[in-house]
Parts: sequence; C-alpha cells; structure tokens
Amino acid sequence: MDPVPSTSSYTSPVRAGARFVTQRLMMKPLVWSITDVTVLGRERLRGVDPPVVVVSNHSSHLDTPLILGSLPRRLSRLIATGAAVDYFFDVKWRSFVTSLFFNLFPIDRSGLRGKRGMATTLLDKGVPLLIYPEGTRSRTGEMAPFKAGPAALCISRDVACLPIGLVGAHEAMPYGKNWPVRGRPPVYVNLGAPLRAEEDEKVPEFAARMAKEVRSLVDEATQYRADDQGRNRG
Repeated sequence: MDPVPSTSSYTSPVRAGARFVTQRLMMKPLVWSITDVTVLGRERLRGVDPPVVVVSNHSSHLDTPLILGSLPRRLSRLIATGAAVDYFFDVKWRSFVTSLFFNLFPIDRSGLRGKRGMATTLLDKGVPLLIYPEGTRSRTGEMAPFKAGPAALCISRDVACLPIGLVGAHEAMPYGKNWPVRGRPPVYVNLGAPLRAEEDEKVPEFAARMAKEVRSLVDEATQYRADDQGRNRG
C-alpha cells in the first residue's frame, strides 16, 4: 500500500471530523496544559478564508500543534501540513498516525521538487497548506533562510501567504527532546496578516519578503514576552 494518502483523503468529511476530535479535543488540551500559550494577532485573520499557504519559523515538534490549535476552525479544519517525505512517509505506521493528527502531505526537503503536484492540487481543491520554508527544524532556535517552494506555490496558484512567528517553542521542547520541559514554559504564537505577491514580483523576492515578515512577527512576540516577564517580576 502506498503510504502517501490520495488527494481525496485530504477533503474527506469523515477524516476532517476525526482530526477535529484528535486536534481540538485531545492534542490542543494536552499541549495547552504542558505549556503556557499566548496567541497574538487573531484580529489580523478577520476575513481570511482558505485556500492560503501558512508559513512559520520552525524550531520544535511543538510548532504544528501550536499553530493548528491557534488558527480559527475555518482555516484549520482541512489544513494539510507539509512533512518530509524521507522521514514521515517512509514507515507506514508513522505515516498513518501523523496523518490522522496533522493531515500530512509530502515535501522534498530541498523544497517542493517532485511533490509540487500534490501541493498545487490541494490548493486548487481549497485545502489550506502549512509549510515550514526553512525545510527542517532549527537546532539552535535561530531562523534559517527560507526556501523558495512556498513562495512559488503562492505565485503559481495566486493565493495568499499567512505568516506566523513562534517564540518559546524551541526552549519548551528543544531539538532532540521527546517531551516539553517541566514547568509549563511560555510560548507565543503571533498570527500575521496575509501577504500576496505583488505584480511582477519574482519568487526569490517574495520568499525574502515572507521571511522578513515572519522575522518581524518573531521580534514582536519576543518583545511581548519580555514585557510579560517584566510585568511578572513587578
């Protein structure tokens, strides 16, 4: 059996219902109970509807649960999460379990080469995508340069990019750890306003602008965290 799901499985109401149970009634309460989550920027998503390409910095296995739990249901209900084809889809049981929770679709770590057909098909079907443009989790928490794949997708399908900045996830669950640290570490999810490629804007330029916006959201959330710490010390 092919471990990569068919495109129809991504829009299945039955699977969407199962994911709602696992994400909102199981996964989110667990993650929110072991970390102290603050969601910023919800007002920026007013009027935003799928399909969109959600992009974020990536430094922890907590990132996807945090994002899915923070987005409004109209965006998270069918969202498909890009995952490395050489890791998440090489073992059938792992593919099945993670797909149940995250509606995974395969991505080549070098970008979207060889797998862009599924990504574009999903967008054409109205399925929003979550992609980490760095290509892999950061070992240090610092953001790496963005690959061009998500920007190329947005331009080719004429859809918006929805940037998100995450702060604290790396400290809460660093690379190599299988469980968050104790003490409900604070994490911040900063939801950005949608971006669209400008007329005649090239893929590298749009990718750079996406990265700049995510960095700005990270900086904003970092300042919010510092203010929180100051208030708590006061």
